[in-house]
Amino acid sequence: MMTRGGTKLANSVLVLAGHRFLSTATAKAASNTAVAGFLTERTVGRPAWNTTFLVRSQIVGVRNGGTMALGQKNEEEEKKKAVDGGDNKDEKKAVSYWGVEAPKLTKEDGTEWKWNCFRPWETYKADLSIDLKKHHAPATFMDKLAFWTVKALRWPTDLFFQRRYGCRAMMLETVAAVPGMVGGLLLHCKSLRRFEHSGGWIKALLEEAENERMHLMTFMEVTKPKWYERALVFTVQGVFFNAYFLGYLISPKFAHRMVGYLEEEAIHSYTEFLKELDKGNIENVPAPAIAIDYWRMPPDSTLRDVVMVVRADEAHHRDVNHFASDVHYQGRELREAPAPIGYH
Repeated sequence: MMTRGGTKLANSVLVLAGHRFLSTATAKAASNTAVAGFLTERTVGRPAWNTTFLVRSQIVGVRNGGTMALGQKNEEEEKKKAVDGGDNKDEKKAVSYWGVEAPKLTKEDGTEWKWNCFRPWETYKADLSIDLKKHHAPATFMDKLAFWTVKALRWPTDLFFQRRYGCRAMMLETVAAVPGMVGGLLLHCKSLRRFEHSGGWIKALLEEAENERMHLMTFMEVTKPKWYERALVFTVQGVFFNAYFLGYLISPKFAHRMVGYLEEEAIHSYTEFLKELDKGNIENVPAPAIAIDYWRMPPDSTLRDVVMVVRADEAHHRDVNHFASDVHYQGRELREAPAPIGYH
């Protein structure tokens, strides 16, 4: 026959097992009953060490059960972090593990460099002394075709934007940044196929594309495009990219000549932009911070100053593309003529 002490010990074992095999509610009830029984038993003269040991054993059982639940919770959180990309600390470890963490850069005045899209050594001061009136008179059939193609593209642009030159500049840059990238891409593939150098023209054309893209990033700070203008960019870019791609494959001299005329139209558009600013029809707001750092402009520069440097850039792109077309007209390849790298 089991003594009362043995009965209590058996109940304690069942309670301990309950935390592992029974539900949370059942285990909690059993735990409360056992503790109450132990405390009552001690008051009628049972040995204190039995009570203390069994109560502590019960508490250990509860703590073990809580530890298991906490471990499962931590495991779920770790899985979630793995899916979400982890917290900031984990992200820093991942970056430093591959050794590609960006260095901390500062400007000449010691302040922190805040732009990731370009670096301090890629900035420059625009050459405003360039001749803006230079024009290539179309002589051959290909020249005339390129010239009138650009004139035909100008008509719907004038009709759509009229005198909204901020939006016009934004749209113009989404198109103007395409030819350099397409030309650089095709020359890159040609260089790989023929196992020969490009004469620096790949880099020169990609520089042009990047410069045009920075124009867009600048005007995005001044003019916010509406939803239908964004939709128009999708359409125009898709059509123009494929058309220019095919045109460059068929005749690079035609493609570069057309871009030269396109840049001439850009100079005209920015000149009209300046006239509207001088008349007061467009507010001459402070220059965006990105423009001040990219063109190394004075801190008090305005939108008018930005338009001036952008127009100078377009004049340089005009010269580069007309020069590239002339090289092809002379029966030579671009790699035979040194590329104007860094020509701004």
